[in-house]
Amino acid sequence: MKLRSLKLSFRFVVPLALVLAMFAYIVVPLMDDLTVRWFVRDLEIRSQSLANALQDPLLEYVPAGAKKRIDQLFDRAIDDERLYALGFCDDNGKLLYKTRTYPDSIGCRDGLKPQGPNRSLLRLPQGTVHISERELMQDGTLLGKLILVHDMSFIERRSADTKKYAIIIFVLLAIVISFITVLVAHISFLGWMNSVKSILRGELLPKTESSKKEKTPSEMQPLMGDLQSLLHEYRQERRGQESPSQLWTPDKLKSLLQVDLAGDQVLVVSNREPYIHTETPNGIVVKRPASGLVTAVEAVMRACSGTWIAHGSGSGDRQTVDSKDHVKVPPKNPSYTLRRVWLTEQEEKGYYYGFSNEGLWPLCHIAHVRPVFRSSDWDQYVAVNQRFADAVIQEASRDDPVVLVQDYHLALLPRMVRDVLPKATIITFWHIPWPNSESFGICPWREEILDGLLGSTILGFHTPFHRKNFLETVDRYLETRIETEASTITCRGELTQVENYPISIAWPEDDTADILTVEESRAEIRKRLSLAPDQLLGIGVDRLDYTKGIVERFAAVEKMLEMHPDLVGKFTFVQIAAPSRSSLEEYQNFETRVRALMDKINQRFSSADYTPIILKAEHHEQDELTTYYRAADVCMVTSLHDGMNLVAKEFVAARTDEQGVLILSQFTGAARELHEALIINPYHIEQGADALYRALRMPKIEQRERMRSMRALVKDFNVYRWAGHMLLDAARLRQRERVMSKIHSHSRASLRRVQ
Repeated sequence: MKLRSLKLSFRFVVPLALVLAMFAYIVVPLMDDLTVRWFVRDLEIRSQSLANALQDPLLEYVPAGAKKRIDQLFDRAIDDERLYALGFCDDNGKLLYKTRTYPDSIGCRDGLKPQGPNRSLLRLPQGTVHISERELMQDGTLLGKLILVHDMSFIERRSADTKKYAIIIFVLLAIVISFITVLVAHISFLGWMNSVKSILRGELLPKTESSKKEKTPSEMQPLMGDLQSLLHEYRQERRGQESPSQLWTPDKLKSLLQVDLAGDQVLVVSNREPYIHTETPNGIVVKRPASGLVTAVEAVMRACSGTWIAHGSGSGDRQTVDSKDHVKVPPKNPSYTLRRVWLTEQEEKGYYYGFSNEGLWPLCHIAHVRPVFRSSDWDQYVAVNQRFADAVIQEASRDDPVVLVQDYHLALLPRMVRDVLPKATIITFWHIPWPNSESFGICPWREEILDGLLGSTILGFHTPFHRKNFLETVDRYLETRIETEASTITCRGELTQVENYPISIAWPEDDTADILTVEESRAEIRKRLSLAPDQLLGIGVDRLDYTKGIVERFAAVEKMLEMHPDLVGKFTFVQIAAPSRSSLEEYQNFETRVRALMDKINQRFSSADYTPIILKAEHHEQDELTTYYRAADVCMVTSLHDGMNLVAKEFVAARTDEQGVLILSQFTGAARELHEALIINPYHIEQGADALYRALRMPKIEQRERMRSMRALVKDFNVYRWAGHMLLDAARLRQRERVMSKIHSHSRASLRRVQ
C-alpha cells in the first residue's frame, strides 16, 4: 500500500511541477511588466512633485535671467540619485538652461505641446531614462517648459531581481509542495490527498463543523490553523508597510500594539529614569532630565504603557516609591509604571562614571579623548548589569516579555536576561555611535560586551554605517555565523537581527496654547537677554560634553565676526549647555576650556552694550527650549561625533513659521536625513564661519523651502514610527516563532503516529 501510494504521489508531483513551470513562464513576464509600470507611475508622481517644488523659484529666476541661481537650483535638485538631469526650454523650443548631465540628444523634444505635459521612456547610450515635461505659466502666458530626466537603471535592476526571486519562489514552491505530497502519502493516501486538493482549491476553512469532520482528517486540522496564522502574519506585515503620508501618532502606535502585541508585557530598562524626585526646602519637586533618550523612549511608554526600570538617582526618589520600588508616572497623568533600582555611591562611580563614561563613551565617539578602562570599574559594570537584569526578571509576569534595553550602560543585560528567560523578545537599541572594529578592539572586555549584546533578539543602531561597523566588529572578535545580506548574526545557536532604526522626536501636538508664537518668542527672548528687537540670534543646545563641538562652534562664531565686522554688535550667539558628569576631571577641564574661549571672544568683540556669546550652563525645560528655538535665526549643531542628535530635529519641529536655518555637523546621524540643512565639517573653522554668515543672510524664500522639506520629514519619521517599526518587527518575529513551534510540535506528533 505504501509503495502504491508513493508511485501515485510521484504521478501527481511531476504534472504539478510542469504546471508550476508553465505558470511561472506566463506569470513572471507579467510581473516584470507590472513592476516596470508601477515604477514608471512612481517616477511620474515624483516628477510632478519636483516640478511643483521648482515652479515658484523658476518663475522668479527665469524672467530675471538669473542663470547662476537657476544652475544652483538645478544642481541641488539632481543630488537625488534617481533624478539624472534637468533642462528648461523657452516657448520657442530653445534650450536655455540645463545641468551638466543633460543629454544633448534630448534637446527640447518636439517643442511645446499645448495639450499639456508629455511623459515617455527613452533609451540612451547610458541606459533607459524617463522624461517628464512640465509647462510653466506666468500670468496666463506660457513661459517655457521644465524637462526632468530620471535614471531608469535602478528600475531595470529591481525588475531583474524581481524576476529572479519570482522564479526562485516558484522553484521552492514546487519543491515544498512535492515534499509535502510525498510525506502525506506515506501517512494516509486517500485522506491526505483529498485534504491537499482542498488546500490547492482554496478550501482552507470548511463552512460547518460537520463538513470539517467529513472532509478533513484530524491530522490536518492543526496544520490548517497554523497556515491561517501565517496568513495573518503576512497581512500584518503588509499593513505595517504603510505609506509615509500616514502620520504615526500615539494612538496609532497604541492601536497597532494592541493588535500585534496583544496581551504581551512590555518592559523598558535604562540607566536614566524619565522622572527624578528631588528634595527641596519647599518639598519634593519632580523634574525630567535633559536627555534625548528619555525624550524619545518616554513617548513610546506613554503610547503602549508597561514598566520602565531605571536607576533611582534623585534625592527624593526613595520617598515616592511603594514597597516594591514602584511609582506611577507621569505625575499629572499616570500612564505607566517606573520601577527604580538602587545603586551605592561606589557602584555608581565604577559602573556609570567609570566604565560607561570614561571607557565606552569616548571609545565609541572617537572625540580625541582617550578612553580609560579599569578592572574595578568593569567589576562594578558587571554587577550593576546583573542588578538590572534581576529587576527585569522580577518584573516579568510571564516567560516571554518584550524587553526594550536602552543604550551602552546595559550591554551585558540582554545575555543575562536571555539565560533566565529564553523565550523573551529582547530589543536593544544602542543610542551612541558604534566605532570601527579596530577602535573597539581597545576595550579589554570586547568579547564579553559583544556576547552580551548578542543575547538580543533585535539590535538597533541609528545609521547603516553604525550597523555595518557592528557586524564587522563581531566578525573580527567572535566565532559566529553572519549573514551580511540579511543582517543577522547567529551566536550560541540563537539568531540576532541587526537593523538601523533612525530615532526621532514626538511631533508637537496641535494644541500649543501654552507655547509662545514665533513673534512672541522672538520678542520675549530678546527682552530677556537685553537685546535689540532686530538683533540677529544664534542658538546652540547641548549637554556640556566634549563630543558636542562647543569649542569649535565658538571658534566659528569668532571667525565669522572677524571676517564680517559689519555683524559685530548685530549678532549674538546663545549657548545653552546643561551640566553633565561634572564630577569627572575630563568634563571639568572641558568646561574650563569653553569658558576661557568665550571670555576671550567676548573681550575681543564686546562693547558697553554688546556681548557676542552668552553661555547658559544650566538645565532648561523643553518649553523654554522651544521658545529659544522659535526666537533664533540660526541653530548650530556641531557635534564631533553623534549617534543622531535630536536637537536638530527639535529645532525643525519648533519652526512653525518655516523660517530659520539649521547648521548641522556631517558627523551626526541627523545629517543623513536632514539634507536641506547647511552641512559642515565642524573641525573646519572657516567652513563653519562661512555657513553661519550664509545662514544669517539667507533669503526667506530659501529658508522656507529648506525648512518646509525638513519639517515634512521629521513629522513623518517621528519617534512613534521609530518605536513602531522596532516593536512590529519584534511582533512578527514572536508570531513566526510561535507558528514554527506549533508546526514542529505537530510534525513530531505525526512522526510518532507513523512510527
